[in-house]
Amino acid sequence: MTSSFEALLPTTERALLHRVATAQTEGRTPSLVGAVARDGRLLWEGGRSCVDGHVPDADTQYRIGSITKPFTAVLVMRLRDEGLLDLNDPLEKHLPGTGVGEVTVAQLLGHSAGLAAESPAPWWERTPGSLRPELADVLGERPLLHPVGRRHHYSNTGYTLLGSLVEAVRGVSWEEALKAEILQPLGLTRTTVQPVAPHAGGWAVHPWADVMLPEPTEDLGLMAPAGQLWSTAADLCRFALFLAEGDERVLGPETLREMRTPAVAPEAGDWDSGYGLGLQLVRRGGRTFVGHSGSLPGFLAGLWVGVEDGVAAVVLANATSGPVPGAVATDLVRIVAEAEPRIPQPWRPLPEIDPALLELTGPWYWGTYAYGLRITGGGGVELVPLRGPGRASRFRAQGDGTWIGLDGYYAGETLRVVRREDDSVSHLDLGSFVFTREPYEAGDAVPGGVDADGWRGL
Repeated sequence: MTSSFEALLPTTERALLHRVATAQTEGRTPSLVGAVARDGRLLWEGGRSCVDGHVPDADTQYRIGSITKPFTAVLVMRLRDEGLLDLNDPLEKHLPGTGVGEVTVAQLLGHSAGLAAESPAPWWERTPGSLRPELADVLGERPLLHPVGRRHHYSNTGYTLLGSLVEAVRGVSWEEALKAEILQPLGLTRTTVQPVAPHAGGWAVHPWADVMLPEPTEDLGLMAPAGQLWSTAADLCRFALFLAEGDERVLGPETLREMRTPAVAPEAGDWDSGYGLGLQLVRRGGRTFVGHSGSLPGFLAGLWVGVEDGVAAVVLANATSGPVPGAVATDLVRIVAEAEPRIPQPWRPLPEIDPALLELTGPWYWGTYAYGLRITGGGGVELVPLRGPGRASRFRAQGDGTWIGLDGYYAGETLRVVRREDDSVSHLDLGSFVFTREPYEAGDAVPGGVDADGWRGL
């Protein structure tokens, strides 16, 4: 089954369906659905099923497991953006009495708090949350396994703490905050805490025989912020595009960019993947993907977006093991991005320009390194090397005549214009680095001064 919401080429649609069909067959999963989105709309959906006449579509719910974590992370980042907490705050400041109060909010978001991966037995994914009524039951007697902040160690219990943090600071349940602050603004009407028909049932497929066993579906209780949600391919595609582009009703683009930045170094030998603030990061086939994988008994899920390509893909399956939805989803992104690359928007001039800002454009020199400064819109600027290697960065206007670095070496650094007494521009100061209009321009701007005899030959 396929349907097109924008004109994809028939060859592209066939390639997408072939990838989904192959994943369902080779992964031996009862059903599997995939969807692709770009430019705010669903481009394609395709499903396969072992039961004729029951092919899932992009509106069929599946359990999404740990794809719940980015939703919880967005709630936490909203609290930060509202000034209700700081990412460097210790947990104890907002959620006292946990026994691990020294870990910070940022460490919990990026899985570097040193917490155990799972709660104590019995396995929380196949047992009711009522067995763990208190945070002490989730954390157990030995909640910290590693030095705090030193390494990435994936922790489901850490996201339980973050869900409780949201409740403590916001004053409503995690579920209420989720509905009001993410699901309703983004129109994710088919993303729910409990399943709502039409939804798939969860199955285990025998590893050595083509037979199946139903998996239990439990309410996870306190562990819900780590993996409770049910959703559809269509809803998750919409959420994936939000993670790439932002939405001021929920989180702005700068905060999403922060969440997509690696929080800690990856494990040794695993330099093609990392973790930001609630988001997994992978590098495959020369492309960088942002998103998350998910699994619970009976279900597998993958949500990935190629930010540079502007293409998102979601793959959902109802089997405990078998297909790898994350790999299939990144393949769907690649198929569309390579076969039908996004057509850029027409170039248009800026609606207005500040003459003083225009005066700053053009070549600048840090010593003998040549850079170009250009205006990027909204009063922002970009500094790029004109030849050879160098430190390129984009800067956002601060509203006080300075700019703040957004990426690269100068991320977080301040760029300011230094003027002479007659108000003419002397130089640019970027984190103490001096950029002049000429290489080693004579005057008092260059640290250490400039040789009085000037440039010379051999």
